[in-house]
Amino acid sequence: MSISLDQARQIVALTRTEAARAGLKPMTVVVLDSGGYVIAAEREDESSNGRFEIAFGKAHGALALGMGSRSLMARAEAQPYFIAAATSAVGGALVPVPGGVLVRDGATLVGAVGVTGDTSDNDEAAAVAGIRAAGFVAQPD
Repeated sequence: MSISLDQARQIVALTRTEAARAGLKPMTVVVLDSGGYVIAAEREDESSNGRFEIAFGKAHGALALGMGSRSLMARAEAQPYFIAAATSAVGGALVPVPGGVLVRDGATLVGAVGVTGDTSDNDEAAAVAGIRAAGFVAQPD
């Protein structure tokens, strides 16, 4: 089972709504299905270039290692050589800071969301709020 296009679009919209409500900087939001394919992505006006790659790396890294990017950050601090090797193994698409959140439908992994544009903690908060508002379970760590 994977996240659908309509569900991914809903998560993007709800994440952006949460970011705007919180007064965050312009966001880029990427939603991947459980296989790591991009289902939806939006870059808000004024979001800096390179943000798609960062959001993708947060979501892709979370899927690749089966844990939210907050946990990847802790792992990078404890085992930097492992994260460097894993980043290389996945073609560089691993950004180990908060903002990459696994998406579950109950216990089933259906995808991941990557958000970037503000602080990493704020990126993660917006992603979690968007995922939950869409009726899914967010796994940020």
